Amino acid sequence: MVKSHLIRGLIGALCLAGAANAADFSDPTWPCIQRKVETLSVGLMWPFPIAEVKLSPEAAEAQADLVDRLVLRRLELEEVQPTLDAFVADHGSSEALLGQVFQRTFDRLARTRTAIVKGIENYSFQQIAMSESIESARQEMTRLMEADKPDFDRIDEVEETLAWDERIYTDRQRSLTYVCETPVLIEKRLYAIAQMLQAALE
Repeated sequence: MVKSHLIRGLIGALCLAGAANAADFSDPTWPCIQRKVETLSVGLMWPFPIAEVKLSPEAAEAQADLVDRLVLRRLELEEVQPTLDAFVADHGSSEALLGQVFQRTFDRLARTRTAIVKGIENYSFQQIAMSESIESARQEMTRLMEADKPDFDRIDEVEETLAWDERIYTDRQRSLTYVCETPVLIEKRLYAIAQMLQAALE
C-alpha cells in the first residue's frame, strides 16, 4: 500500500515538473516560463487524512526540530533522513503522526512559496513600468534629436538616464531565471518530503 502511494506521488511530481516547464500565456504580467500556480494542495501530495495528534512535550520538540530541518532548503533531504529515522524510532511512524509532520512542513513551505510568487508579480510590474519609462525616454530622445535647435544638455541627461535604466532592466531580466525556478523547486521539495515520510510509515 505504501509503495503504491510512493509511485503515485512520484508520478504527480513528474507531471508537476512537466507542467512547470510549459509557458503560461494566460497572464501577460507573469514573467516566468514556468506556469503560474498560485496555491498548492496538501491532498495532491499526501494521500491520507491528516488529523491533529496530541504530543508529549518531548515529542512536540522533536517534531518541531524535524520540521525545521525539512523546510530548510539548503539542507538536502538525505541530510535530514537521520533526524527522521531518530524521530520514528523514538515516537513511532503512524499515518496520523507523520501526516501532522507533513502538514506543518507543507504550511511553512507553502507560505514561503506564496510570498515568492507575490514577489515575482511585484517584480514583473516594476519591469513593465521600467520598460514603459525606457520607451518614453527613447521617444523623447528622438524628438530632441529631430528638433531644429537640439537641446544637447537635455539630450545628454536623457541619454545617461536611458543607459542606466536599460542596464538595470537587463540585469533584472537575467536574474529572473533563478527567481522563477524557486517556486517549482519548493513544489518538488514538498513532493520529495511527502514520499520520504510515506516511506517511513509503519
